[in-house]
Amino acid sequence: MKSNMLASGTVTILVTGSAGFIGSHVAYTLLTMGVRVVGIDNLNEYYDVGLKKARLERLENFPTYRHFAADMANMDDLISIYAEARPDVVIHLAAQPGVRYAAENPQSYIYSNIIGFFNILEAIRRFGTDHFMFASSSSVYGNNTNLPYSEHDNTDEPLNLYAATKKADEAMAYSYAHMYGIPTTALRFFTVYGPWGRPDMTPYSFTKAIFEETPIKLFNYGKYRRSFTYIDDIVEWVLRLVGKAPKIAAPNHLNGNGHHSLPATPYQLFNLGHDDSIDMMAFTQLLEQRLGKKAIIDLLPAQPGEIFETRADISHLVALTGYEPQTTIEEGLDRTVDWYMSHVQVDQNVT
Repeated sequence: MKSNMLASGTVTILVTGSAGFIGSHVAYTLLTMGVRVVGIDNLNEYYDVGLKKARLERLENFPTYRHFAADMANMDDLISIYAEARPDVVIHLAAQPGVRYAAENPQSYIYSNIIGFFNILEAIRRFGTDHFMFASSSSVYGNNTNLPYSEHDNTDEPLNLYAATKKADEAMAYSYAHMYGIPTTALRFFTVYGPWGRPDMTPYSFTKAIFEETPIKLFNYGKYRRSFTYIDDIVEWVLRLVGKAPKIAAPNHLNGNGHHSLPATPYQLFNLGHDDSIDMMAFTQLLEQRLGKKAIIDLLPAQPGEIFETRADISHLVALTGYEPQTTIEEGLDRTVDWYMSHVQVDQNVT
C-alpha cells in the first residue's frame, strides 16, 4: 500500500544519491509506479564506480527518469538543478557512509554530510517542497544500552564522526523545519542489506570473502549484534511515508501569558529497521550455509567507535504506516547471495 500522492502520477520526486544502494532501490520502485524521478549522484570513488553505473543504467531505462551528475557540496550546481526540477518531494539519501572510513578520511564526511546537507536545506528554503525526507542512521544512538532503540532515547554521545554528522543533520533539519515551516521526516536506517548492496558492508564483503576463500574479520570476537533490515522493507516504509508529511498546525490556544502558543515544528523522526538482532558469528554461519563453503575467520577485539548492538523500536513507524518488516534474515540472505552469484560473479564489469 503506497502513498495516495504517488498514485496520481503527477508527482516529481528528487532522489539524491540515486546511484547509491538505498537511493537506487527507492528511485527504481518509484519509476515502476510511473512517478517522475529526478536523480542526483556524483558517482564518487568511495567504492566501485562500476556498481554505481550498473544501478544507474537500470534507472535510465525509464523515460520518467532524469539524471544530474552533480556534487551536493557544490551549492551553485545544486541550486540550479533544484530550481529547474521543482520537486514535490525530496528524498535525500546522498551521503558519505561508513563508520571505519571516517577515521581515514574525516574531511569527506564534513564535505558530503554537513556542507552537502546544508546545501539541500538551502535549496528547499528558497524554492520549497511538500515534504523533505532524509537519511539518518542508527549510529546516532552511540553506545545506548536501552534496547531496542527508541526515537525518544538520548543521542548526544555519538561514538564516531559518521554518527556525529548524522546527528548534526538531524539538528539542522529540525531548525529549518522550525524556522521555515518545511515538513520534514528523518529516517534512521538500521544496517540495510540486499541485492545491489554496498561492497563495504558486511553482507556483500562477507559473501565475497567466503566465495573467494579469503579471511573475514570478526571484531569483538563475532559478538557484535546488528539489526539487519532487508532493502524491500526499507523501500516500502519510505514510500508509505511520502504522503505522510508532518502538518504545520496553527496556534489554537493561549499560553500562561495570554499569548497564542507557537505551532508545533513540522518534524518527525522514525527508526527504520528490525526489532530483532543477530550476532555476527551466527550471521556468518548463515552465509556459509548458503554458499556451501566455510569461512576463514579472524577473531579480533572490539573496534573503537563501534556500537555493540543495534535493535530498533519501530512501534511509532508501524502505527503510522501500518507496515511491519516482512523479510526474515534467511530469506534476505538467500536473495542477496542469489544476486551476488548472478551479477557480481558473472558480470566482471560489476565486480
